[in-house]
Formats: sequence, C-alpha cells, structure tokens
Amino acid sequence: MNIIEITHLEKVYNDSEIAVHALNGVNLAFREGEFAAIVGPSGSGKTTLLNLMGGLDTATTGTIRIDGIDIGTLSSRKLINFRLRNIGFVFQSYNLIPVLTAFENVEFIMNLQGYSRDERRKRAVELLEAVGLGDRLHSRPAKLSGGQQQRVAVARALASRPKFILADEPTANLDSVSAGNLLDIMERLNRDVRITFIFSTHDPRVVNKARRVIRLEDGQVISDDSFVPVAG
Repeated sequence: MNIIEITHLEKVYNDSEIAVHALNGVNLAFREGEFAAIVGPSGSGKTTLLNLMGGLDTATTGTIRIDGIDIGTLSSRKLINFRLRNIGFVFQSYNLIPVLTAFENVEFIMNLQGYSRDERRKRAVELLEAVGLGDRLHSRPAKLSGGQQQRVAVARALASRPKFILADEPTANLDSVSAGNLLDIMERLNRDVRITFIFSTHDPRVVNKARRVIRLEDGQVISDDSFVPVAG
C-alpha cells in the first residue's frame, strides 16, 4: 500500500515578470519502508517537492495524498496537527532549539503531542541511544559537533512516530566521516525498524545508499529507478 501518492503536481512561482515552473506534472508514489533519494541539479525542484510533501508549501495544482488524505484540502490548523503526527523532518541546518539540551529537543515534540512525562523521557533516551548519543543527553547544540547535532535532529524526527521522514540535504554541512556515520544510522533504522526515509540530495554518498533514485530536471521526473541491495 502506498503511504504517499502524488498526482499531476505543479508549482508555479510568480515572484517576477516570468512565471517559474518549479514542478511540472509530477506523478509519484511511495510505499512504507522505502529508502529513496530525489536528485537533480540546482533548481530542478527537489526541495520544492519535499516542501510540498511535508505540507510546508502549497501546490499550484495537483494533489498529494498521505494515507489517503489530500493534504491540500486541510485547513492551516488541521495541516499543522497532521504534520506533527505524521511527518518527520531533517533539515541541512539541523534546526535544533539552541537553549534546549539534546534530550529536551527530542522530548519537545512529544510534549506537543500530549505524551506523559514518563513516556517522553523513556522514548527520548531510547532514541538518543539509538543514534549513538546516550552520553550526550544533557548537552546543548553549541556543545555538539555538526554530525552530533544532525543525529539529534534524526532522533527528534523519529520521536513523533511519523509515517515517513523527509530529509532535505541532511549531509550538506557534514564532513565525510560524520556524513557516513549519519547515513549508516539512517540505513539501520530503515532496515531494522522500517522507518521510511525520503531524501532530497546531490550527495553521491546518499545516492549510493538509496534503494530508489528519482531524478528531477526542470521540475519533471526524468527517471525513477529501484535497486536491490547487494548482500555483503
């Protein structure tokens, strides 16, 4: 069963005298457990597509259905609540709250969802341990490396038990070792817990690990290839 269905999606920006077609007739579907990368040159529409899928922007025409719900029909209030409970986000700039510790950053979203204090604490610790930060629970972002901050962001994205996680250039600000460690963690979570990850990227390290690669050019899908992982 598809968890995301995208039909005839278009996004046109009219900020200048010439209309810019960021997306032009995109049709895609994603199933639970995918580890997919959306790739393409700068300006191809990668980030626009992720923002639309995440309900952070609105389409000009077309539909995005998540578990059968057309998110374009939701009111602003309902969309915010829907995002909170169904979609996890990982951004290249981490977007952690600087005055909160790693533990508090992960716990924060569960507080918004109404989890009990004990539930929040237990899950926040479990998630930070899962991304290798069990010893940095009480460190604030300024005391963490870029790779560690991005791992906190992954734990925070998982905290709400989302249907899928959208990761926009998650390795862009990381050195090669940190990027590799982060991707290994994401791949393990995808394999062991069937967390669905959809990346927007032009990092070849992400593309090499992806089991599905969707290529965009000028706002259109020009290829969509799936790969069977090689055992080794």
